[in-house]
Amino acid sequence: MSKFPIMHARSPQLSSTDIAARLTEFLTAMRQQRRMKAHAEASEQASMKTDGLDDDPYVVPKDTRAVFLSNADRQAIERRAGRLHKRQLKAGGLAHLNREDRERLSSLDNGVSLAKIPDEHRADELAAALHTEMPWMAVATEYTWHAMRRSVREGHAGFRLPPVILDGPPGIGKSRWATRLGQLIGAQSTIVDATGESASFGVVGCQRGWSGAGPGRLLELILAKMSGNPIMVIDELEKAGQVVSSKGTPFGLSEGLLPLLERHTAENWICPFYRVRFNMSWVSWILLTNNVALLPEPLLSRCTIIRLKEVPLADLMKFAEREGQDRGLSETSISAIIDALASVSPQARPQPSLRSVQRMLDLAANLENTHRLM
Repeated sequence: MSKFPIMHARSPQLSSTDIAARLTEFLTAMRQQRRMKAHAEASEQASMKTDGLDDDPYVVPKDTRAVFLSNADRQAIERRAGRLHKRQLKAGGLAHLNREDRERLSSLDNGVSLAKIPDEHRADELAAALHTEMPWMAVATEYTWHAMRRSVREGHAGFRLPPVILDGPPGIGKSRWATRLGQLIGAQSTIVDATGESASFGVVGCQRGWSGAGPGRLLELILAKMSGNPIMVIDELEKAGQVVSSKGTPFGLSEGLLPLLERHTAENWICPFYRVRFNMSWVSWILLTNNVALLPEPLLSRCTIIRLKEVPLADLMKFAEREGQDRGLSETSISAIIDALASVSPQARPQPSLRSVQRMLDLAANLENTHRLM
């Protein structure tokens, strides 16, 4: 499978030590050739002087001693190797980085893999599986299904879900749906809690000089998994904090995401920490909110907004049954949970959520484990 060249910069093929070794080998061979040539000329002259006499192989002995380089020679080689290496670093776009950073990014030299939908039939199967597990997310699943089929028809090198905002009440399984999507299509994914990220630094990285400077969760995931089209899930985006510089420049998560949400700017995205260009155009962004009205207009204009509702009680009961069976719970525990859900009035507020059902399943599992240990 061919690799996707995600990093625009490139590490030098040879280190300074490798270049010095090649220069040493070249200089040694060149001087040896000169010595052999000089000896050959001397032998020819000696042969002319003894012309007519008996051959004497010892008249001009052949010097076969090895050529040794002086300290001055070796110092000159090291200086030249250093200059050549710096030229290669500059040409590759990595001259400004220290050795540790260059070594870390060198893993991207040969490219990264892209998760791909092989054909439309597979797209149909994946969408059907996702819908079966979470039918209340049908609108989001349909959006993804069309994206998968389109990636096949247009012959894309990998799958990319156009930026989408899933807006709906808490506890309906938005993050669970996004994570499951990544598992089904074979793409790496990560969930970032926006309430725990100070501005955009935690996701896209931070320039050196700021406390806690680093490359950000996006590039960290790519470096760890060698995947060029991960699914980045930002939970509760509207609650993300914001930092303002002394000059009044905002460093909010929403502002930091803008260049990554459009393909033509994402193709030449510059990491604030490494100051190196990367092609992030294949990254999928799923933004989760409880109140989309709190997001800025520039971000909204770059995304498709899908509004979701509470999970119907019937779907919660089916989920409890399927999840309980997957966890190996007894029929008694599963039936108790389903009966509890069935007793809830449709007019009751708040209605049970997917999160509350998961807590009920956790409690049942703990009780059964405790009973087994007694």
